[in-house]
Amino acid sequence: MILINFAHPITEQQKSQIEQITGKAVDKIIDIPVQFDNAQPFEPQVLSLLDRVGLSSQEWQTLPILINLPSMNVITAILLAELHGRMGYFPTIIRLRPIQGSTPPQFEVAEVINLQAIRDSARTRR
Repeated sequence: MILINFAHPITEQQKSQIEQITGKAVDKIIDIPVQFDNAQPFEPQVLSLLDRVGLSSQEWQTLPILINLPSMNVITAILLAELHGRMGYFPTIIRLRPIQGSTPPQFEVAEVINLQAIRDSARTRR
């Protein structure tokens, strides 16, 4: 599985937690730092981020991909729309949470969320 990380670096412990939760090995982590210019439109900046991932059209559609989303909501919304277009479905994402009492602040994997399954389930409630 490929983990595309648009947030803080993933630790070995977090990688192990992801593998434990999913039952799959994380074969590759692609770190894409997210620094946007607020004076410029966000959509082209998101396209640039995704182009830096370096996957082909076929790879976007066929490889097992897990996403660690950026924290800014507008960037994340545009990113999810673009990912859905490239992949043909919503990606699976990870959610990190702070570890209580850790100094310096540390984070653990809280859950792995299948957005496509949530979307499919929501269609039954229309």
